[in-house]
Amino acid sequence: MENGEEQSDPRSDVRRLDSLRWSTLSLEAEEVEDFRRRLKYFFMNPCEKHKARGRKPWKLILQILKIAIITFQLVSFGLSNEMMVTFKDDNLMIFRHLFLKGYNDHQLGKYALYNKADVNDHIYYIINQYINLQKLTAGNLAYEMVGGKYTPLSVCQELCRNSSIDPENETFDIDPHIEKDCFSVYPMQSFDGSGLSTYENFSLNFKRLLSVSVHLTLKSINLQTVHHHELPDCYNFHIKILFDNHEHSGKIMVNVENDVKIYECRDWTVEGNSGRNDYLLLSFSSVVILSCLTSVILCMRSIINGIRLQFEFSDFSLTFYNKTVSWSDRMEFVNGWYILIIVSDTLTIAGSALKIGIQTKYLTNYDVCSILLGTATMLVWVGVICYLGFFQKYNILILTLRAAFPNVIRFCCCVAVMYLGYCFCGWIVLGPYHDKFRTFDKVTECLFSLINGDDMYATFLKMRSKSYMVWLFSRLYLYSFISIFIYMVLSLFIALITDTYETIKHHQQDKVQVSLLQAFLAADRDQPDPGICQIKSDGAS
Repeated sequence: MENGEEQSDPRSDVRRLDSLRWSTLSLEAEEVEDFRRRLKYFFMNPCEKHKARGRKPWKLILQILKIAIITFQLVSFGLSNEMMVTFKDDNLMIFRHLFLKGYNDHQLGKYALYNKADVNDHIYYIINQYINLQKLTAGNLAYEMVGGKYTPLSVCQELCRNSSIDPENETFDIDPHIEKDCFSVYPMQSFDGSGLSTYENFSLNFKRLLSVSVHLTLKSINLQTVHHHELPDCYNFHIKILFDNHEHSGKIMVNVENDVKIYECRDWTVEGNSGRNDYLLLSFSSVVILSCLTSVILCMRSIINGIRLQFEFSDFSLTFYNKTVSWSDRMEFVNGWYILIIVSDTLTIAGSALKIGIQTKYLTNYDVCSILLGTATMLVWVGVICYLGFFQKYNILILTLRAAFPNVIRFCCCVAVMYLGYCFCGWIVLGPYHDKFRTFDKVTECLFSLINGDDMYATFLKMRSKSYMVWLFSRLYLYSFISIFIYMVLSLFIALITDTYETIKHHQQDKVQVSLLQAFLAADRDQPDPGICQIKSDGAS
């Protein structure tokens, strides 16, 4: 009797610890097996869960359906975006031909002027072309009207308040404060050819001149969308032609910038088009948003259930095995693919909302929408790897990527230190003598291309030989960089992933159990009983 009382005391003490779920159980074999099967069910893929439980894998079906509709939405938006970008680029080229004197498509380098007469002549040429636009253009360009009046072309020059420069005597006196002087020209206004100085006493003082900017606004309609069953958009082109003289080197750079505003046309009529396609696209975007919201809810529920089961396993392990669950075992309950899906769905919802705003002409953020939808679609297709993991031959690739990722990140951090050192060195030493090293971003792009074996000979060849010391340094610099990063760094990088692959392959072949969770799940090789799964499925959904 005394022995029986001694055996009953620990059990009664355990029942008093109601902070732990497993402390209230007798931990008999049946309960342990039940918990083991619940864990095994949680880590099953959808097909195995369907066999064990007999329930349709709705989450899997939704993800496959979502891949199709998100891709279709991206293709639809991409085709529409392509027409918009093509129309903008074509009009920018038209403006260069219309307003830059002597411009041609195959002109090498940037458009530049080198004497005063050319600058005055080009500004007059722009004004004359603007006034006679309707007689010259072959497109449907028109002037902008605001309040019943045409928007004028404006010519503005920015000058230093005072500038006295005498290179002969090596003296200068400069007041860097900027002054601005402008005049306007209205469409169809007469403008004689006597020069700029006759127009409101406007003249260019090149010793003080910083820049001359010509601003004009034109309107057009993108009619090519009609052939793709989309309603045409109206465009406002805010054009800026800049004559840049900030360097005062005698070379005045000329650049044409085009800021575009897209909006819905005020009145339109297209025979045989009732706008039905627009309503269908809006409805389709709404379906995408609803499907992504459903997917987010399902994935969030699975993550929460996994976290609950993680705490339950921790309590069970501490009570039954008197062991603390390792961090790696805890992370097994948090499915990273679900987090990826949630991020992808969030981006898709935001991108689809922007797409609806663009289709209804309330928004024109094409670039933001493209980034959101493009990134979301990329993540959706990356998530397909999760389903390939259901097959043993593909699963080893996924395990290798996951296991090698931390080591790869650490390796890349070490390599980045060396890479940045070479970038700074190349920029400061070779920049004045080599076009590919002129700016820091060009240096990073050039060296990354060299790592991949691209354009090596041209990089060596373009090094100017004005300074023998710099030329010799460039050879040592390029040879050492190529030798270190191609022959050593890339080889170590490949060896790092190969070693991880071989390790995982060895573990799979030998069935090595490396964690408490895997050892606990492997104790019972039987598949979960469908009845038990239906009763005890709260924590394993």
